[in-house]
Amino acid sequence: MPTNFTVVKVEDMGDGSNSGATAGGSRPISLDKVFQDEGDITNLQEPESDENLKESTPFINLNNDEDHSYDGKNMALYEEEMDSTPMVASLLNKLANYTNLTQGVREHEEAEDGGRRVAVMVPQMGTFVGVYLPCMQNILGVILFLRLTWIVGTAGILESFAIVSMCCICTLLTAISMSAIATNGMVPAGGSYYMISRSLGPEFGGAVGLCFYLGTTFAGSLYILGTIEILLTYIVPTATIFKDNNGEATPNNMRVYGTCCLLLMALVVFVGVKYVNKLALVFLSCVVLSIMAIYAGAIKTLIELPEFSVCLLGNRSLKNELFESCAKIEVLNNNSVTTDLWNFFCESEYGNATCDEFFTLNNLTEIPAIPGLLSGVIKDNLWSNYGPAGMVIEKNNLHSESPQIPSTDRDQYFVFNDITTFFTLLVGIYFPSVTGIMAGSNRSGDLRDAQRSIPVGTILAILTTSFLYISFVLLFGACIEGVVLRDKFGVSVKKNPVIGVLAWPSPLVIVIGSFFSCCGAGLQSLTGAPRLLQAIAHDGIIPFLQVEGLMPANQHKMPPFTTEDFDKLLQKLAVLEMKIHQLQVNVQVNMGYNDDSTLPVIPNSDSQLNNSAGNQNIRINLPADPPGMF
Repeated sequence: MPTNFTVVKVEDMGDGSNSGATAGGSRPISLDKVFQDEGDITNLQEPESDENLKESTPFINLNNDEDHSYDGKNMALYEEEMDSTPMVASLLNKLANYTNLTQGVREHEEAEDGGRRVAVMVPQMGTFVGVYLPCMQNILGVILFLRLTWIVGTAGILESFAIVSMCCICTLLTAISMSAIATNGMVPAGGSYYMISRSLGPEFGGAVGLCFYLGTTFAGSLYILGTIEILLTYIVPTATIFKDNNGEATPNNMRVYGTCCLLLMALVVFVGVKYVNKLALVFLSCVVLSIMAIYAGAIKTLIELPEFSVCLLGNRSLKNELFESCAKIEVLNNNSVTTDLWNFFCESEYGNATCDEFFTLNNLTEIPAIPGLLSGVIKDNLWSNYGPAGMVIEKNNLHSESPQIPSTDRDQYFVFNDITTFFTLLVGIYFPSVTGIMAGSNRSGDLRDAQRSIPVGTILAILTTSFLYISFVLLFGACIEGVVLRDKFGVSVKKNPVIGVLAWPSPLVIVIGSFFSCCGAGLQSLTGAPRLLQAIAHDGIIPFLQVEGLMPANQHKMPPFTTEDFDKLLQKLAVLEMKIHQLQVNVQVNMGYNDDSTLPVIPNSDSQLNNSAGNQNIRINLPADPPGMF
């Protein structure tokens, strides 16, 4: 904590010191001399030379026309803190208090603590912790861990470079425009929406804010689906509920588990945003460790290749999660026995059994899934491999014999495309991975210098993530076999994520890191999107959003329940009871209540009801109802 100083005017100490004070004029006096012993008081009035003034005084004298140099001198307010707190310790302290939530969400978190008043804290976030890290965490996400390898294998290295460059340039231009707004005057607290609406007007702010809200909402669904895909594909594959005729999981599993995950996350956000805030550093650590594991695995291929291999029948890739040995026949105890692959493609386990023609004509080949940086596989991965849905994934430079009458009875054992692929489809799939650049501007109220931190931190985060994505495209294309890259779900490498096969020391690093990263991103979307919609509703730009539930709590408070309200409640209950009783009497006369003569007559005048228990008269006003109401 910095020391609080109180500046007190120093009076002249006597006639003997007047000359000194006059000679000194209005020169400032160093604060460290004020706290010296009383025996040195006379030294306070002595004039100082210009050289001592530059080094000792912490204040700038506006009355002095001389130009003094204060570069490199610490101001007295921060002098003690900077001397006592090392830079490493200060950085660790900021990381320990790191949060990926916006200012409005944290205000909501403080409101959950029993409504007690919280002291206003001066914004202390700098560029690194306040803008750079949140942007990095939001940009690096589910697409990197689950789809980037498939994009590289399908589009090729060259077209993947084009996709990454287009998307990164688009976000960079957006960040430059946002920086122009941030540096054009005072940056208001409240995030990107407030910054745009207060600078460009409510019309622009409302349009951009609505698009931002929809994008944040759909991003939440993206992260939730990514979480469920990791859970059902790599962590608990036996948890699938719905299966097709071939035993494969159907999309209904994603719908059911995704809905349950959404409800669970909504419950966590409803119970307390502070729990999401406490896990922000954990989610950030998962992303950083996963990226480090990928680079470590790529460098390790120069020394030793991973143990994962791919089994090919001819030039077609097989799902090796179903078998252990990539052979038709193996020798056990000097006896030749058929393998599991033989049983898949043949009618029986005996050597003279009738087999699939493609299985009979082609041999089995086992190749490494990660040939490494020095293998030259980058030449095979330069060009694209687009194809229709249901096309079997094949190795391009390997020959295979095709049967005269193709059969599709055994195709469930091959790896094939699940969707039709083309360039613009891959652009649409990849583009959400570069979004998230608003994460820094959303903390405009928490930044020490928002005009400087938002442009610098956002642009640096975009440049850093662009470099990471481009380097990943190059590493994936230079290290991983092409048939493995095009395997979207990793069924050809024992049902492991393809990016996890490259990572070191284990694919579990990527599985666990990506799972928690997607969970954290989904929770952040669920906490940020409602606050953004509430801000739009509070400004009154869209009429149908001006409802009580969307307005801030401090703007619309429920009035207290008074005795008058209690009397009105008793009156309405009494009227309701009388009408129900009269309806029961008349229900046998006319079931449709179309005859006005059978309707109960309710007097327009005031009625008196005697309360015998309290010996009090309760006066109830019975309003006249239109005919046929009951």
